[in-house]
Amino acid sequence: MLLVQLSDVHVSNGFRRDMLEQAIDEVNSLAPDVVVVTGDITDNGILQEYERARAYVNMLKCKNIIMLAGNHDYRNTGYLLFKRFFAPKQVYEDDQCIIATLSTARPDRDEGEVGYRQNLWLFNTLTDASKDGKVKIIAMHHHLIPIPDTGSDRIIVLDAGDVLQTALEAGVNLVLCGHKHRPWIWQLGSLIIAYAGTVSSERMRGFFKNSYNIIDVHRDRVEITLKVVGGESMSLKDIVKAREVVMEG
Repeated sequence: MLLVQLSDVHVSNGFRRDMLEQAIDEVNSLAPDVVVVTGDITDNGILQEYERARAYVNMLKCKNIIMLAGNHDYRNTGYLLFKRFFAPKQVYEDDQCIIATLSTARPDRDEGEVGYRQNLWLFNTLTDASKDGKVKIIAMHHHLIPIPDTGSDRIIVLDAGDVLQTALEAGVNLVLCGHKHRPWIWQLGSLIIAYAGTVSSERMRGFFKNSYNIIDVHRDRVEITLKVVGGESMSLKDIVKAREVVMEG
């Protein structure tokens, strides 16, 4: 299965429209099975931004598009508009994988939270015996573990420890996050946590190009490629290696 992760679009008066349009063309040429947009689709959560964002999403030629809200989307009562413009899909499943989505955004708060009931739902959903043998993926907006080169970390998932425990106990293979505008990857045993950069915002951290993730899902492995919009592709793991070289130098 081919999956594309776009994140932190930040549609507004000042976002990089040319980058988003080029990224959409590139994604359409890949013909992915699923596109996951991990939040911050708008910058201020207002009606005009949602209208523009909906038009861009409609340009994606993929029948399975999973939309998640970010903290910016919930500003100014934007949480009401998110449900109006996008039908949230809690679970996507095919014969190869299951993708469970977590809503971490809260109205007029920058930090994220999953909550006991949603975490319990996640555990029950992913530990169902019928899911055994499938690649298990969680998609969320906020970052689950802090990332280098992103400054002091006060905007967190308040109950990240509980979510991590659920992911490990449920045998999750991959967690997809956005929020920090910084592509990165952590690996905890068999669990991979992959972060997408921003596809079209000018606000970048540690990696100064607009980008998105291309994820090739096999039953026995997951391959994640970082794609610079209009530019090169590289393994997401190479981002970590490149930073290590710079720090050692």
